[in-house]
Amino acid sequence: MNKKDILQDYQIVAESRETALVGRKEVFMGKAKFGIFGDGKEVPQVAMARAFQKGDWRSGYYRDQTFMMAIGEMSIQAFFAQLYAHTDLEAEPASGGRMMNGHFGTRWIDNNGDWKSQADTYNVASDISPTAGQMPRIMGLSYASKLYRKETKLQGEAFSKFSNNGNEVVFSTIGNASTSEGMFLETINAVGVMQLPVVMSVWDDQYGISVGPEHHTVKQSISKALEGFQRTEEHPGIEIFEVNGWDYPALVETYQAAAKLAREEHVPCLVHVVEITQPQGHSTSGSHERYKSKERLSWEEEFDCVKKMREWILAEGHATEEELEAMELAAKKKVKEEKNAAFKAFLDSMVDDRNKIISLIENLAANENESESIKAVADGLKNAFNPIKLDTIKAAKKALRIVRSKPSPARMAIQKWLQEAEEKHRQEYNTLLYCEDSSSALKVPVIAPTYGEDAEMKDGREIINGFFFKAMEKDPRVFAFGEDVGKIGDVNQGMAGLQDKFGALRVHDTSIREMTIIGEGTGAAMRGLRPIAEIQYLDYLVYALNTLTDDVACLHHRTAGGQKAPLIVRTRGHRLEGVWHSGSPISMILGSLRGMYVLTPRNFVQAAGMYNTLLQADDPALVIECLNGYRLKEKMPSNLGEYTVPLGQPEILRSGTDVTVVTYGSMCRIIAAAAEDLAQVGISVEIIDAQTLVPFDLEHKIVESIKKTNRVVFADEDVQGGASAYLMQKVLDEQKAYQYLDSQPICIASQDHRPAYGSDGDYFSKPNPETIFDAIYKMMHEYDPQQFPEIY
Repeated sequence: MNKKDILQDYQIVAESRETALVGRKEVFMGKAKFGIFGDGKEVPQVAMARAFQKGDWRSGYYRDQTFMMAIGEMSIQAFFAQLYAHTDLEAEPASGGRMMNGHFGTRWIDNNGDWKSQADTYNVASDISPTAGQMPRIMGLSYASKLYRKETKLQGEAFSKFSNNGNEVVFSTIGNASTSEGMFLETINAVGVMQLPVVMSVWDDQYGISVGPEHHTVKQSISKALEGFQRTEEHPGIEIFEVNGWDYPALVETYQAAAKLAREEHVPCLVHVVEITQPQGHSTSGSHERYKSKERLSWEEEFDCVKKMREWILAEGHATEEELEAMELAAKKKVKEEKNAAFKAFLDSMVDDRNKIISLIENLAANENESESIKAVADGLKNAFNPIKLDTIKAAKKALRIVRSKPSPARMAIQKWLQEAEEKHRQEYNTLLYCEDSSSALKVPVIAPTYGEDAEMKDGREIINGFFFKAMEKDPRVFAFGEDVGKIGDVNQGMAGLQDKFGALRVHDTSIREMTIIGEGTGAAMRGLRPIAEIQYLDYLVYALNTLTDDVACLHHRTAGGQKAPLIVRTRGHRLEGVWHSGSPISMILGSLRGMYVLTPRNFVQAAGMYNTLLQADDPALVIECLNGYRLKEKMPSNLGEYTVPLGQPEILRSGTDVTVVTYGSMCRIIAAAAEDLAQVGISVEIIDAQTLVPFDLEHKIVESIKKTNRVVFADEDVQGGASAYLMQKVLDEQKAYQYLDSQPICIASQDHRPAYGSDGDYFSKPNPETIFDAIYKMMHEYDPQQFPEIY
């Protein structure tokens, strides 16, 4: 490295340190809610940035501000815009004010929902706060490089914007305390097994907030604890480096070596950066003087990486004291100017609305008897210290409450302003949970399945197997993986023979590691591939729930449409045998995975159509296949691989006049059996399969059924008060179906415990045709006890 490079790095280091110092003051002045900064990590991060190339990826954590500045993907002004929660994407491109400061990301989706080129840009996957949550997705980000390098069908011009022959390295960062998380340890093992191009940095400042190393890690060192993972001539593994965080030349050399090894040979590397400091402590929520000894604080002052780099520059003669002082003064000036510009832009973005509502309220006061109380509202807003959007909304509503019974043009003007303002704020804060452009799964053309006159009856597993074959044959981006998916084609044979046809890169087995199975799918989806990640049973989704809810489900929303990961999670559930293979934790899923679509096909003809819909769109989704349906016979469509099933469109499976039953999945067959029995006693049941729980009945078809029957039952296999309560709220509240009811609506659910083992255990734990019959018969008995007298 030459003098120019070195001094450029020092300038970035100085600016980043000043940014952290000033940022903390902004929080304490009340101009921001919370602050977390990257001071103490500046020098390792500029060294890492020197090894980071166009096309590479970062999956890091919230102290990497220096790195982001060094690669030119975040300005100081943008850093402060995020601190203030500025919703303008021009000011704060990482999230449009939706994420807390220190959460970085680049925008690789354009305004039309199309993918930008990733091969010639620096790529940063959107950060998340949960510790070690950034680890699982590095599996897929790096596996994509392996696929793009080795899968010949992915090496054409059509895929050139996603990869340069698989030369991309994934740089991941994590704090030392977070290496105790299972996410880190599971990922370390998996990247070592699969030999993926990863450079993982551990910023080791000894502490996890107040907790010291003796509580964190075996041997108090993650590199020593992982010595068994070190690769040897006989066994592949991980290359482990240890380097001091204040030693600039050694850091540069280490990162160059690690990146070269990962890029050229796809060997994963761990860079343990030790002797790092954290000058301002963990965050603005407390002081590190509370838990660090005087000796530690003194050592941190002496070994501050900025100070050490400064000393090295002077000792090596790369600059004089006067030159460094000039750079440091310039850094202070630049940070102050950009901070002021960011705050001014933040306030200016709200001033028009504020002035407008003040004027409208003052006009209202001039025309009403309660002029003093109304004017006080305007004055309160006018004199507020740094008012924000919520202050204008509160003022408007307060003024309207005062004149709630007095219609006037002035009042109508405020009402109109309020409606427009609330829609504007909805756009800023409540949109883009799902794709809203042409890549939306809701915009995929509907193609119905067709059947020949001689259509064969096939096992459900054969239908879904045939679909996956056609999908992989059609699109080389599609690949599938999970426990037992490769060699045997999954435990239910849905992918049988596909590894032989498409190779082990595209259909492969994994170890038992649900969290990083999801991570592998997430990262690969971020890189333009179409992964199908299998979780063997629905019950095991819990092991991966944190990655799904913290990363996948909220990705599109938290980046304000700047990033997406069209991951398909395939699993199976509902009825089988025993406590851990019969779960239907749908309410947990519905509560955790908003931002993913939740699809519950009742059979495999429907499942194939749903998968086809998803593969033509960019929304992530969970597909729950019926575990007891793989060997049930279904008619094979003649256009398998072509037809689609629309999302959010329930289907009437049986017409009826007395009661509407809303259900989904395996329960469709249970309800159908009960409906046959009810018909024998004169009760006509209309069965509606919701098909998808998210989205749910977008056109409000179910209320039309209730208008006819005037009764409704919600039936599912979740615990009482679970998914059935969700269905009830959607239909009675959102669709206003309550006004058409002649009988009390009821929910039929499972018992609150997990299903006991055996056929009897299932029968007495979950709804069965008899319990369905009894519940609906009781409803009709209350309506007409003479026609439907008590039975038992």
